[in-house]
Amino acid sequence: MPDPLHPDAPQTDPAPSDALYDELLELALEAARRAGTLLRDGRPADLGVAATKSSPIDVVTEMDLASEKLITGFLGEHRPEDGFLGEEGASSDGTSGIRWVIDPVDGTVNYLYGLPAWSVSIAAEKDGEVVVGVVAAPMRGETCQAVVGRGAFNNGERLRHRPAPPLSQALIGTGFGYLAERRAGQAEVVRRLLPQVRDIRRGGSAAIDLCDVACGRLDAYYERGLNPWDLAAGALIAREAGALTGGRPGKPVSQELTLAASPALFEQLQPLLDELGAWHD
Repeated sequence: MPDPLHPDAPQTDPAPSDALYDELLELALEAARRAGTLLRDGRPADLGVAATKSSPIDVVTEMDLASEKLITGFLGEHRPEDGFLGEEGASSDGTSGIRWVIDPVDGTVNYLYGLPAWSVSIAAEKDGEVVVGVVAAPMRGETCQAVVGRGAFNNGERLRHRPAPPLSQALIGTGFGYLAERRAGQAEVVRRLLPQVRDIRRGGSAAIDLCDVACGRLDAYYERGLNPWDLAAGALIAREAGALTGGRPGKPVSQELTLAASPALFEQLQPLLDELGAWHD
């Protein structure tokens, strides 16, 4: 594209990855917007249950399935060679090197009960690396987004994590699994952690909690048992806002443990959580 101030300067095209990431971000934003509108406006008063997951508490609703179908249909129409990994069963490898990681309703129980803390989470991986992330929270009127290397934004406003407080003044977000045995272990970790921090918050949507670290609404967030679709977009957004993410010391985020925090707090909290056994049942 010519430079209007320097028309004789050599013309350079954007790097191929820039154009690709722009396209992926635009598609993710539109898919999340459409799914969020469907979920917000289409939620029936007598929300039916389509199936169950690992326990009667962990439900898959008809709207979960409708949201994922909308997202995969929209993305597949525009990029038919991409792969998918979705919470409600979408799974294909694709041939383009791009895979979409989708949580059509993150915070399903909140959604069922009419609580506002639910979201639509869409991430795009390129050759296994998350490069684009979008988390739309319709009941908040917020959409957080990030592209690797470009920073994170909420409704167009650049995000930055909260400066690290002393551990004793840190507000920590967490979450609990659906199975009773895991919840018992997680409760014991909280019992031992709570006296050492300002307080604990449990929001019910991992994607929103990770974005709240990016927004400076939480000093840190940790949880055991998250799946790729729970954390892919939110973890990228947290990192692009300057936070660190990881699992046990020396390991990346995983089902074993996910932690996001400002760098100085991360250095304190990661070994503490490891010592408390937050990584095992």
